[in-house]
Amino acid sequence: MEDLNVNGTLIWYYYVCKREVWLMAHSISPDEDDENIDLGRFIHENSYGRKTKEISIGNIKVDIVEEKDGYVMIGEMKKSSRYIESARNQLAYYLLQLERNGITAKGTLMFPKEKKREEIELTKELVKKLEEAEKDIIKICYEPFPPKPIKINFCNKCAYREFCWS
Repeated sequence: MEDLNVNGTLIWYYYVCKREVWLMAHSISPDEDDENIDLGRFIHENSYGRKTKEISIGNIKVDIVEEKDGYVMIGEMKKSSRYIESARNQLAYYLLQLERNGITAKGTLMFPKEKKREEIELTKELVKKLEEAEKDIIKICYEPFPPKPIKINFCNKCAYREFCWS
């Protein structure tokens, strides 16, 4: 594994499954034919069509970027609000990365299937939480083996389920 760059995907999975963090960081791909991955791609490609999509900024990929009322607004689309805490932290991490590069932005979580939105702003508490998560992610990723699988609700819809539970 080359030098590790923490990204939004690792942050998202950190708050869902630390084993998945390790697998992704080691380029162990999930089942790309998994129906949940296909659904996520479909929603991403077919929602908010007029907005700018997937902008890479350093080691992050932001779903939507636009100028709104004199500030930068970034958006993150999710197929469901089921893992909203992970989604909040992922978007907050994008805001932190932008701030580290001198860009002040606001964020919006979007759940097109549910027709829901949530505004996210970076706070000092969030920054501290994300910096601790970054350190822990790096620690997890440099371990020689992945954490042991722990059965959680997410496992049933996870594209790594066969890898963990076969």
